[in-house]
Amino acid sequence: METAAKQFRKRNAILSCLRQTTQHPSAESLHRMLQQEHPDISLATVYRNLTLFKRQGLIASLGTVDGVERFDAVTEPHVHFVCRMCGCVRDLPDWHPPEDIENVGMDCQVEGYRLMFTGLCRDCMARSPESSKPAESAKNEF
Repeated sequence: METAAKQFRKRNAILSCLRQTTQHPSAESLHRMLQQEHPDISLATVYRNLTLFKRQGLIASLGTVDGVERFDAVTEPHVHFVCRMCGCVRDLPDWHPPEDIENVGMDCQVEGYRLMFTGLCRDCMARSPESSKPAESAKNEF
């Protein structure tokens, strides 16, 4: 069994790694990044701590992108763009939802929201002849 100090060091490394990237990584991606400095860190440790961080409100889950859960150290509501070809997730810091987004017009109290645009990122548009085709109608996911 690991000592408390070793567990704490790994926990801090996981949170620090997530806070230092803008890539919105999966647990597997974080694990690969962490193995350089912590070769003994297990994927189970990464998953366990991500679950703890989510429960504590230190990180947010973006949900799944191509079937893999992605994470973000920024917990304040903000907008994301997901590329349907390469799967990159990018923050859209200059795009702000309407101020009345929380007034949904029903008898309910909105406690949060996620707004995510999908399409092709700049790099994939440049590489893909498909990008010159008309876009499919937008998909809404709830």
